[in-house]
Amino acid sequence: MKKQNLPDTGISGVYEVILGTDDAEYAKKYFADFGFQVVDQATISAKDASKIYGVDSKLASYRLQNGKIDSHGLLRILEWEKPLGDGVGYAPVESIGSRIAVMRTHDIFRLYDIYKTARDEGKKLWLPTEPIADDLFGLNTGERDFFNRPIIVRENAVYGQFFNHIFFQRYGYVIPGYGTIANDTPLKTSEFTHHDFIIDADTMDQMGYLSTALGLQAEEEPTLDGDWLKGPKRVFQMEPGFSHWYQGFVSPNNICGKMKFFIPNGVKTNRSKHQRIGEKGITLHSFYTPKLKMVYELVLAHKLKPTQIQKNEFGEFSFVFSDTAGVSWQIIEKEKPTENPPVTKLEFKPSN
Repeated sequence: MKKQNLPDTGISGVYEVILGTDDAEYAKKYFADFGFQVVDQATISAKDASKIYGVDSKLASYRLQNGKIDSHGLLRILEWEKPLGDGVGYAPVESIGSRIAVMRTHDIFRLYDIYKTARDEGKKLWLPTEPIADDLFGLNTGERDFFNRPIIVRENAVYGQFFNHIFFQRYGYVIPGYGTIANDTPLKTSEFTHHDFIIDADTMDQMGYLSTALGLQAEEEPTLDGDWLKGPKRVFQMEPGFSHWYQGFVSPNNICGKMKFFIPNGVKTNRSKHQRIGEKGITLHSFYTPKLKMVYELVLAHKLKPTQIQKNEFGEFSFVFSDTAGVSWQIIEKEKPTENPPVTKLEFKPSN
């Protein structure tokens, strides 16, 4: 893909997955086993929540971080006193409106066994897919044997009423700065590395503002993926003859916090009306930038109707907007971290 002339917005990769719930204690307990701990919290009135998010409900908000990674891949839990609805929830795979958060693990089969056992024991609202291996980056050369071992990634998905996950485990290579696993993490999992969006759109042209307004790099032209690819076929439970359009975006300031957008190329359940902020589930994501006013003016110029710039529940200057494909963002004014700065150069380092 030819080099894009992007505005220099200083934009981060996705900073936070933002999860709506009416039970923050359960959510905090659940994500603690993945290594997420509360680093900030606040409570605001229904009046203030209405100004910031357009939701007339008292709000308790918790920001959680995995290990020392503070440049991307955090989680924010929004506990609504009066949620607007149950969200997209447990739905057929690739339902329009679904959001999926991705993290690296040291033991993908352990995670698969946990969710598979829960489903078998009656917790039906978890659907784990069996892990599958693939050479996603074309790293293998020559004939494979004991000494020339395969360089692969193994991945699976777990779809649920509460949250949608994709997990991946690397074999034979590392990418510095992309999926950092703290030694004391109970389930040996990292921060969120990237994010999948099943969007309500006709073409990927509707996502072009990510480059022209936010300054994110499109990784490729829109591509047709389908049941002929074993990874997507398994992870997205594709039936014979099914496909989807795909396009990825990444910040020039962080190899992590990537976004992957999918438009199903066929009839799928559409629950995008339950993707609004204030419902349960993943309904919002955030970025940060030191150039908030610049980004605000660009978003205004794209007629995306942002809220006014105001302080969010953590006292950060920010604004919120939704696009024409049903995706909502909060843009926060913040300098990039200096203690654990993001990695900006993508490197594949062999570890066989």
